Order: sequence, then structure tokens, then C-alpha cells
Amino acid sequence: MQSSRSLGRTLLTAGLVAWALAAAAQTPPARETQKPGMIPRPPLLFAETWRLPPHTGEATDENMRVTPAVVTNPRVEVKLYGPNASVVRAAEHEGRIDLWTGMASSPVAILVRDKRNYVNLTDARLRWIVRTNAIHTLHPVVKLADGRLIVGDRAITTDGEFLQLEVAFTGMRWYGLDPARVVVLTEVSRPDLSKVDEVGLATLAPGGGHGIAGSANLSNVELFATPVPR
Repeated sequence: MQSSRSLGRTLLTAGLVAWALAAAAQTPPARETQKPGMIPRPPLLFAETWRLPPHTGEATDENMRVTPAVVTNPRVEVKLYGPNASVVRAAEHEGRIDLWTGMASSPVAILVRDKRNYVNLTDARLRWIVRTNAIHTLHPVVKLADGRLIVGDRAITTDGEFLQLEVAFTGMRWYGLDPARVVVLTEVSRPDLSKVDEVGLATLAPGGGHGIAGSANLSNVELFATPVPR
């Protein structure tokens, strides 16, 4: 038989375990804390969900072309670059509106701009729902405060699926981008990303038209960045 002293120790241990379990159940989980040395990511600066431009009759490649009216957020502007960028159109896929480059016979860059602020991209994240088709790729593009366009060497492909991606602007090599032709120029060493005017993505090849051909769709976009007042 178990001695009274042993039995007491057993009961005491069981009581402590029960108390610890009860306390753990009543204590809310600790909030996520910032790890020492980490810089907090900036909050959402703006978001944009496109809309179809006003039109009459059936939606066509011509009457769905991108105009300022496709923008839903009054603080945001959309900027198109490329010799044939005027034919980029709005289209609907998966219940969302996107900007489609398939009819462009030239490379195209699509950028967004905050009317009130420059943005600091040194710790920013660009989140965008995109689709690339037929071995097309997208590359990050920014317009610097001095007016230059630069393009990053990070290639993005989704193999025909709409995917949400995040772009961090560190760790890339940057090259000048001719704003009229959207062709890559010489390397730009250590560009200043602390004060950027516009940010977006570019296709560096012409579109292939309708069907499963070379093109890109750019749907909902969010920018998490620190504003720099204009």
C-alpha cells in the first residue's frame, strides 16, 4: 500500500498540474512580438481594384481600352508606357477586373502613382494579383523622383494562373528603362529608392493577341510603403 507521505506528494503533484493547465487555458496567447533588430514593415498605403471604362454596346478591345476612368481609388493614378501601350485594355476574369497587355505590339509598363505622396520603397512590399501567359514574364519597374524609369532583374511568371505575388525591392540589380520604347538600358548602380514617384510592372516583349499567347493580366494591387509627402 502507498504510504500517507507518498500519497500526499502524489496529490500535491496532481494539483499543481491541474492548476497549471487551468491557468494556461485562461491565459490569452501572447501577441506576436517584433523580433529584436527587425524593422517593422510599413502599413498599407493604398489599394486599387480596377473597373471597366464607361462604354456602350458589347465590350470590345477598342471600347475597353484603359483610360483614367478604370481607376477606383481617387488618390491613385495609372500610368502606361510603351509605343503601343494605348491598346492595353480592361477585362474581367475570376470576378475581378484586370489590365491586359495581349493586344500591345510593343513592350508595356503599367505603373501606379499616389497623387499625394512619393513612396519609400526601401522596406516596401508591392502585392499584386497577376497572370502571365505563354512564357511571358513581368519585371518590377519604378519611376524615381528625378524622372528616370528603372527596371529590376527579378522575373515573374505564373504559368497561366492568376496568383497573388509580393515584390520586395531589395536584392535586385536595376537597369535604366527607356520610357518611350520600354527597352532595357545600362545598369543603374545603387538607385535611391527612398523617394519614388511611381511603381509597377513591365512586360519586356510584345503581346501575342487573344488565346493562349504571350500576355499579362494585372488585377488587384496593394502597396505597403512609407509615404513621403510631395
